[in-house]
Amino acid sequence: MLSILIPIYNYNAFPLVQELHKQCVECNIDFEILCIDDASTLCTDANTVIDTLLHCKLIVLKKNIGRSQIRNHLAFKAQYQWFLFLDCDTFPKKDTFIKNYLQKITIGNHKVFSGGLAYAKNKPENNQLLRWVYGKSREEIPLKIRKKNPYQTALVSNIAIHKTIFETINFNENIKTYGYEDYFFVQELEMNHILVIPIENPVLHLNLETSILFLEKTKTALQTLFEISKNQNTIINTPLINTYIKLESLRITALFSFLFQKTKTKLERQLLSKKPSLFMFDLYKIGYFCFLNHQ
Repeated sequence: MLSILIPIYNYNAFPLVQELHKQCVECNIDFEILCIDDASTLCTDANTVIDTLLHCKLIVLKKNIGRSQIRNHLAFKAQYQWFLFLDCDTFPKKDTFIKNYLQKITIGNHKVFSGGLAYAKNKPENNQLLRWVYGKSREEIPLKIRKKNPYQTALVSNIAIHKTIFETINFNENIKTYGYEDYFFVQELEMNHILVIPIENPVLHLNLETSILFLEKTKTALQTLFEISKNQNTIINTPLINTYIKLESLRITALFSFLFQKTKTKLERQLLSKKPSLFMFDLYKIGYFCFLNHQ
């Protein structure tokens, strides 16, 4: 009935697997929990315990294959009709998490359900604030809003998909580096008129990177988007790309690139402070993207 698919990289996923296993057993369903470790260097011993749980399997890769290919690989190995993709650094907010999904996937004809993401209410350490502020504002989105914008708010860190979807749509393996593989997967769903149904069934995002690391990962993601944007056969409709197109029509992308280089240090100082501003973060991102296009 249900294949739970978890890509792992440098994180102890056993508590997550243990909780999911417990909930599946309580629901008395046919299930499997497949985990693939993408050549981690951390937490490798902790994750070996996954194999001791019934219907759970851990596969360890010797070479890192990236976020798109590993998800496709998990789907290829799955045996049941429904796939539940979860990130390894999440955890069900409720002990009825699996039950809630089962209530949706066992009725009706919908093929994709998005459960949502949540963050801890209390502020983390000062050096993790940027990731927390971003997550609370941009990823922890109320169901009412997600229903109005199902494709723009769906996250593959918590999504249930019927196996038949993967017969025609999967993750773009041309995206080798970090970032935007989830966005383009959801965009493919939209282009193929496959409904994404938002539901209230969130997981907590547990692994808050430091602000410095989050900023570096953001730059890597923008570099990925820049490389994709150079492919004329790829349709891109992200808010950042749309903003860039508007700036380009006004012929001021070179100016934004120049201003970014002049203010980069000050922007980073603000974003790494105790009160990071998402407005400044957005300016940083569009400025960096303009810089990439004018190197």
